[in-house]
Amino acid sequence: MLLAIEQGNTNTLFAIHNGTDWIAQWRVATESTRTADEYAAWLYQLMQMQGLDFKSIDDCIISSVVPQSLFNLRKLAHRYFNRHPYVIGENTHLAIDIRIDKPREAGADRLVNAVGGHIAYDGPLIIIDSGTATTFDVVAADGGYEGGAIAPGINLSLQALHQAAAKLPRIAIEKPAKRIGKDTVSAMQSGIFWGYIGLIEYMIASITAEYGQKMTVIATGGVASLFEGATDSIDHFDHDLTLRGLLEIYKRTLARAAS
Repeated sequence: MLLAIEQGNTNTLFAIHNGTDWIAQWRVATESTRTADEYAAWLYQLMQMQGLDFKSIDDCIISSVVPQSLFNLRKLAHRYFNRHPYVIGENTHLAIDIRIDKPREAGADRLVNAVGGHIAYDGPLIIIDSGTATTFDVVAADGGYEGGAIAPGINLSLQALHQAAAKLPRIAIEKPAKRIGKDTVSAMQSGIFWGYIGLIEYMIASITAEYGQKMTVIATGGVASLFEGATDSIDHFDHDLTLRGLLEIYKRTLARAAS
């Protein structure tokens, strides 16, 4: 079985693939100081609840945007699974062109999403990943990564608003019924939520115009579901996009090694 680890700035996803399906998924808050032993103790209990054990793991692939955590994730694979992990950007074969000025700066998560999107959808794509940051990535019809844009994530913006304005409370983001708020909380929710819808719709329209072709728009990420039903600009909400990309990169890497 394959253990896939997808680490973002806010959450880290652990998922197990049995060769046919993803049979288990768990999330934990990303903490750069979390040790391999802490990961192992947490993961062991969850795997036991699913009737799995560490001996069932045959391989491991890691995508991380938190460099400080990679040491302990590698150590987890070595110490507890006796495996040398595949790490996006180090020892994996993506089989796509990275068409930006400094290819080494492309985030692992954005490249994995590009692969996952290309194998599932036709034509050039805009992939919107909503997490700590909101990223807009352009994938060519041939799967090449063309670049994109990065904006603060919706929760990060909400947090900044609370921290910078003394009289604005900390609130949970949700879709408000109206644009015109009648109190502070509803006004904040309206500004943040509908402001992000405006950001998304404008970026989709302007990227499409600049690219000069009709594009398929995919939304993924931890808070993407918040926008479902709020805009017609997004064609598909795909919560398995990153895992699909990780699995495909794992297969491509094995195929290249065997050739």
